Amino acid sequence: MTLGRTPTGSSGPFLELRHIGKRFGGTVALSDIDWTVNAGEVHCLVGENGSGKSTLIKIIAGVHASDPGGEIAIDGVSHRHLTPHQAKLLGIQVIYQDLSLFPNLTVLENIAIDNELGGAMRLAPRRAMRAAAEAALARIEATLPLDARVATLPVAQRQLVAICRGLSVNARLLVMDEPTASLTHHEVDLLLRHVERLKALGVAVVFVSHRLGEVMQIAERVTVLRDGHKVGTFPAGEVDDHRLAELMTGNRIEHKIVAQQFEDRKPVIEARGISRAGEFEDVSFTLHRGEVLGLIGLLGAGRTELALALFGMSRLDRGEVLLEGRPARLWPNRAAIAAGIAYVSEDRLSLGVNLKQSVADNISVTVIDKLANMGFVAPERRRALAADWVDRLNIRTPSAAAAVQTLSGGNQQRVVLAKWLAAKPKVLILDGPTVGVDIRNKQGIYEIIRGLARDGMAILLISDEVDEVYFNADRVLHMRGGRIAGEYVPGAAAETALREAVYA
Repeated sequence: MTLGRTPTGSSGPFLELRHIGKRFGGTVALSDIDWTVNAGEVHCLVGENGSGKSTLIKIIAGVHASDPGGEIAIDGVSHRHLTPHQAKLLGIQVIYQDLSLFPNLTVLENIAIDNELGGAMRLAPRRAMRAAAEAALARIEATLPLDARVATLPVAQRQLVAICRGLSVNARLLVMDEPTASLTHHEVDLLLRHVERLKALGVAVVFVSHRLGEVMQIAERVTVLRDGHKVGTFPAGEVDDHRLAELMTGNRIEHKIVAQQFEDRKPVIEARGISRAGEFEDVSFTLHRGEVLGLIGLLGAGRTELALALFGMSRLDRGEVLLEGRPARLWPNRAAIAAGIAYVSEDRLSLGVNLKQSVADNISVTVIDKLANMGFVAPERRRALAADWVDRLNIRTPSAAAAVQTLSGGNQQRVVLAKWLAAKPKVLILDGPTVGVDIRNKQGIYEIIRGLARDGMAILLISDEVDEVYFNADRVLHMRGGRIAGEYVPGAAAETALREAVYA
């Protein structure tokens, strides 16, 4: 993409959809959708999982064809449907939620591959690839190790690689499907500033996000889908995030403080001055039976590193951890699991589930030894375990034999929860449990968390979303630079005070 050039056709709509519908067998994914995206406009597309957002995006990108009667117009030129190649030639670029990166290739190669591999399989010189990658990174003011393999990067940096690759080619319409799901607010702010620059050059941006605060910050217009139908398109200034949530779900969602006092109870887990060089320093906290302790901080604060140490994935340098009043041996990881600590990673796709295996296989993996008899696991015992957790956590799946990759993000996350809950842990560490999950499923996961706490489980809830910890935790610890910077009790401290401290 040449940033000094204003795309043609910037005086009116770039994309117009008319009577777009899509059926998959007997399932109606989209019904009679009319939609326009103007050149130079930031237009947000919101809706729950299953609302039709992904299908609509794939029709725009040429992955799916609309049912008969649908029409796509680009710069006023009508097309019955597009192929992926045609869509790219017309300047439509999509960054899908699964990122579609090559983990065995370097950051440089992933960013430059679309721009530098041309006709007749011509391989671009390494110097040109590096220049293209550096230019893309500069556009969003990001720094990444260009020669590192993508597989070695944390999820937030992998997201940035995908964004840079989309921006390195000649885009006139850039569709970002959940681009900020794993980014900190600082990184989100950098991305949104770049989106503003694209807008000034006449590039249209369709921004898909479950984080409604970002929707309101960047959009000029917002289109809401529900159950395959277009609820409406609204000027962003005329709706707030609460109204959007109501339009998306059909129900009004209220945020209430649920914090309770647990000081009179004995701690289940107690950290005393624990440290790990370069990651976190002198961290102390207590977590009681039935308590939800929030832990918030931006990327680099040490949140995940602390969680991994508590889960025995890395070894403490100093300090001690007590479990029910006794010194605990947490390393290696098997010792932490045996002690009753479970960990749900923020990166469920890579670390939480085996997407190709069944729901039953994933749920039973933590207790396979307990299910075995004489070295064999009876299929009926595994099915019964899975059926129990599918029912208890309301996992929407056609059967426990279905592959996890066929489920929505919210239901995948419930499978991860079921996997660890089956092991009956004393302490459950939830690291970004609602990343990439729509608003209805978020509420469902919050209800599960509160239910587990009522049953006596001690829960450490880690997030970079202030409202998530403020309205779902009993206490909140703010972590910055590897240390605990403050403690807040929802209700006694205002949400704005916590937000200002986190993003100061």
